[in-house]
Amino acid sequence: MIRKLTEHDIDEVMNIWLTANQKAHSFIENTYWIDNYSTVKAMIAQAEVYVYECDKSKRIVGFIGLDDHFIAGIFVQAHVRSNGIGKQLLDYAKAIKSSLKLQVYAKNERAVAFYLREQFRIQDEWMEAVHHEKELLMTWNQT
Repeated sequence: MIRKLTEHDIDEVMNIWLTANQKAHSFIENTYWIDNYSTVKAMIAQAEVYVYECDKSKRIVGFIGLDDHFIAGIFVQAHVRSNGIGKQLLDYAKAIKSSLKLQVYAKNERAVAFYLREQFRIQDEWMEAVHHEKELLMTWNQT
């Protein structure tokens, strides 16, 4: 089930955020994610976030964060990846938005491949200033 984030979900969502970022971005120091945890937690509480909750366990196993038409991220727990949860979250966002855009590290090849498979197109690329990693701007438009 996909539903809007509630205040009670924030700690669970933040755990997913931290572990997913550390796994997907092994090329970035873990301290970066830990140092930004509090800032992101405050932002998530104010953001447009939708969670994927398992029907049986009622546990949150993934979420998508949106800022208008910008996808701030899709995060899914490692033990349930490749089960279609990220696609369902993205499809939910596509159903409520006519266009979407996001930034992704080029080294996050799994995410880049996922977005390309989901009809996103690379619009731009640049060297990100903090970590000196190549980032891609990807966009999707409803047809």
